[in-house]
This record gives sequence, structure tokens and C-alpha cells, in this order.
Amino acid sequence: MQPMRKKSHKLWARLLAILTALLVAAGAGVALAYPSLGSTFCPGCYGLTELEESVHTEDGLSGAQQERVRQTVRQARRLVHDFYGTWRSSPTVLACLTERCYERIGGGKERGIAVLNRSVMLSPRGIDPVIAAHEMSHVELHTRLTSGAEVPQWFDEGLAVVVADDPRYLAPKTAADRCLVTPSGPLPATLDEWLNAASKDVTTYAKSACQVSRWLAANDGRTGLLALIDDLNAGHPFPLSAHPA
Repeated sequence: MQPMRKKSHKLWARLLAILTALLVAAGAGVALAYPSLGSTFCPGCYGLTELEESVHTEDGLSGAQQERVRQTVRQARRLVHDFYGTWRSSPTVLACLTERCYERIGGGKERGIAVLNRSVMLSPRGIDPVIAAHEMSHVELHTRLTSGAEVPQWFDEGLAVVVADDPRYLAPKTAADRCLVTPSGPLPATLDEWLNAASKDVTTYAKSACQVSRWLAANDGRTGLLALIDDLNAGHPFPLSAHPA
């Protein structure tokens, strides 16, 4: 029986080695095909180092550049926290100050992007509290939608503009109506529709922010939003009353 037991151990060892190799190869394939995913789970594999907890950036930054990243993240987190009152998400921030770094982790022409509700990638043009807070808003909202419920893309994007208090698309908080551009007709509901509309109409963000800001004003702001999230998690549909006329 002893020889058979040894053969069995060797067989299992070989099978384990093969399985490990396959998993490593699969992981490498995903990392090569989708660097934004790979860098989210392994920032160091893409040349990023930890600046502070949950914040990674490229090597060789000056002290001033490092402080700029820290301040950007700190202020962006404050904007999201001030809006919601609490944090539910904890996205990792991947901040690049060179285009080469941003391309390496899978970035494109955008200023920033949220990935899998796990990380926020910031380009050299996105090292800004408003841009960072916008992307963090996406992560926070979808983290709170625990049932997998969804909101129309225009609401997601418009809310992110409001949370970030983006002056490009909204009037100051002191204004009676924060709208800079009033929507006329339906706004893009799906991601594909959003990308198509936003690429053709520079006012798409402002229109969506206008609709969301008016909805929030009519529904007690944060209280109304949290109630909406609870309703969606309970299986209720997104209210038609929130859509633009």
C-alpha cells in the first residue's frame, strides 16, 4: 500500500501544480487584456507604490506632487462624506501624474474613472478634488445599492456632479436654482446611450445635473436620496417622477 500512497501524493502534487499554473496564466491574461482590472487588484504589478492607505501613485514624485495627491484625495473624500453623511465604500485610489503611467494602468482620454466599484483611477488631468469626488460618488452610490438595483445613467452622472459640486455644470449652492442647462426631453438611461450623447453634446452633464439637483431640492436632499436607495434595494422601480418631462 505504501507505493500506491506515494504515487497518489505525486499525482495530486502534479495536478495542483498544473492548476496553479493555469490560474497564474489566466490571471496574467486578464492583467494584459484588462490592465485597469489588474492594477485595481495589484497596483504594485503596474509600477504603483502605496502613498498612504488605499492611495497608490507612481514612483519618483516630488514631495509637492505627493502632497497634491494627498490633498486631492482628502478633499474628495470630504465632499462625498459631507453629502451622504457616512461612508459605505472604500475605493482604492490609483493616481497618475504622467500619461505614461495612466496608459500603463489602462486609462484613456478621460480625467478619471471608477473601476468595478473598487477603485478610482485618476489621470494627470484628474488630480483634482472635483474629478476625484465625482468618481468616488459612483462607487459610493453603487456600494449602497446592495440589491444590485440600478439607476438611469443620467441620474448616476448627474448625482456625481452634485456630490462633487462641479462648477462647470452647476450654479453655486447659493442660487435658487442650480441649473445651467435645463433638459428638454429624455436623458440617456444606459451607459452606451450616455457615452454616445455625452460625446456629441457637451451640455449632457449639465442637463443631468440640473435634473438631479431639482429632484433633490424637491425630495429633501440627502434624506430623499437615501429613501430612494432603500426603495430600489427593496425592489421598487426607479420613479418615473424623477425623469425629465
